[in-house]
Amino acid sequence: MGNSPNEVRNAALSMTAEERAKLAEDLLASLDGPERSEVDAAWADEIERRIDEMESGKVKGIPADEVFRKYERPK
Repeated sequence: MGNSPNEVRNAALSMTAEERAKLAEDLLASLDGPERSEVDAAWADEIERRIDEMESGKVKGIPADEVFRKYERPK
């Protein structure tokens, strides 16, 4: 690589906040290994599926306050 960790750190700190966030995300993902990216991809697919179902009207959402009321413990 040729760059010391301190040089890399200093270079990273000169980036914009958005660039640093993306770099941090990429570095953390590299620690998780390939199975993590498969899990992330599966969740992304699931999220898209659920959004499509809501937007198409296939499923109807329940307001959060209604859900919380239903499962609120009696006092």
